[in-house]
Amino acid sequence: MRIGELAKAANCQTVTIRFYERKGLLGAAARSDSNYRVYDEKDLERLLFIRNCRSLGLTLAETERLVDMHDHPVLDCSDVNACLESHLEQIRMQMEALKLLERDLRKLRSRCAVPGVSSGCGVLAALGSPSVNAS
Repeated sequence: MRIGELAKAANCQTVTIRFYERKGLLGAAARSDSNYRVYDEKDLERLLFIRNCRSLGLTLAETERLVDMHDHPVLDCSDVNACLESHLEQIRMQMEALKLLERDLRKLRSRCAVPGVSSGCGVLAALGSPSVNAS
């Protein structure tokens, strides 16, 4: 299959496939006599594996590590769990940061309970202060 067909089968864009090829996550495609990229089912499986990793928010480095583990089936898979645990911890920290951001935004929003002219807007005044979230 050509790159467009592979992209359609994996529900992504051709530029994504080229990006993964440049990063070494997806091997260089074979070429046809007319120099078109040619892919097979193994390439589709690899691309789906990569796309699934990325859809879980895994970084390229984490994805690369899991691809490597997948390619070497005799390796101890405890590294897979370690990778996921590390990613889960990052997600937990992001969630905490988002909760704090939500709290700060709610507090900021409460400064303008009855909208009027912008010159009297408490939100705009607070945004001009040295630290919005410290008040």
